[in-house]
Amino acid sequence: MGDFTWHRVGEMVIDNFERNLPKLTSGQSLAKLRDVSVGQGDGAIILAAGPSIHRQKPLEKILAAGFKGALIATESSMAYCLRNDVVPDLVVTTDPHSDRIVRWFGDPDLTSEKLAQDDYFRRQDMDEKFADEIKTNELLLDKVNTHGKDIKIALATTSSQAVVDRVLDSGMQIFWWSPLVDDPDLPNSRSRDMFKRCRMPAMNAGGNVGAAAWMMADAVLGKKHVALTGIDFGYYGDTPYRNTQYYHEALDLVGEDRLDEVYIHIYNPYLETWFYTDPAYAWYREIFLEMVQDADCETYNCTEGGILFGDGIHFVSLDSFLTDHA
Repeated sequence: MGDFTWHRVGEMVIDNFERNLPKLTSGQSLAKLRDVSVGQGDGAIILAAGPSIHRQKPLEKILAAGFKGALIATESSMAYCLRNDVVPDLVVTTDPHSDRIVRWFGDPDLTSEKLAQDDYFRRQDMDEKFADEIKTNELLLDKVNTHGKDIKIALATTSSQAVVDRVLDSGMQIFWWSPLVDDPDLPNSRSRDMFKRCRMPAMNAGGNVGAAAWMMADAVLGKKHVALTGIDFGYYGDTPYRNTQYYHEALDLVGEDRLDEVYIHIYNPYLETWFYTDPAYAWYREIFLEMVQDADCETYNCTEGGILFGDGIHFVSLDSFLTDHA
C-alpha cells in the first residue's frame, strides 16, 4: 500500500482490523480454501465491475459455453452475477470503506438521506442498475439473503463493520485473509504485526479487489489458466470525467479547468482504441504488470476494453479463452 493510500485509508484499515479480531472465529482461514473444491479443472474467470462489464456482458458468453471452471467475483460484480441467477464459486472483498462497500451486498441501513450525501454509485460508469439505488438495494438484499449460505467469500480482516455484519447475517461461508499494507520485512511492519495477531494469511492485493481476486485464483486455488473480465483500469473515451471513480478527488486537487492534466490517455493496440485513466488506476496497472511476472498461472485479459496489457498477459477475446478452456 503506497504512502498516499495509507495516508487516505490507513486509520480506517487499523480500526476495522481491531474491530474484527473478535469475529475471526466466525469463519476459517483463507488457507482452508485449498482443501475445498472451487470450480472444476485448472481454469478460472475473474468477474470484476469495470465499465466493460455491461458493454461486453461476459456472463452471457460464459453460460453459453458451459464453463465449469471457477467463477470468482469481486464484491462489486456480485449483483451482476446474482441478477443473472449465477452464484459465484468465490466472492472477494478487500476495500475498507466504512459504508460504500456494503452496498454491493445490499445495505440494510440505506436511506434516501444517505444517498443525498454520496453520489458514488449513481455517478459512475459501472453497474447501470445502481441508477435506481433504492430499488436495486432492495433486490440485492433479497438476492444475497437467499443465496448467502451458498456463497464462499474471501473476507479481508480489514473490511468495514457494515460489510462484516452483512456477510455474517447473510450466512456466507467466510475465509479470512489480510491484505498487505506494507513490506512485511520492514522493521515495525504493520502487515507483520497484523499477521502475528490474527494468524490469517497475508497477501498482496495489488491495491484493488480485481487484482486480489486474480491473486486468489493463482496463489490460493492454484488455477493455471485465469481469465480477467471487467478489469479495465480505465474508461472508454466517451465517458465524461464526472462518471469516473476519483472525479471528486481530481476536482479538489486541480479544479475543473485543469482536469485534462490529471487524466492519462492510453492507446490499446489490440483494440486499436484510445482509453483514458487516472493516476490511481494507472498505478494499479503498473502493480499488476509487476505481479503477473511472478505468477504461476497464465493470465488472459478477456475484458475486451481498458488499458491492462503488457508482458505476461495474453490479450484475447473471452470467446477465444472459452473455446480453449471451457
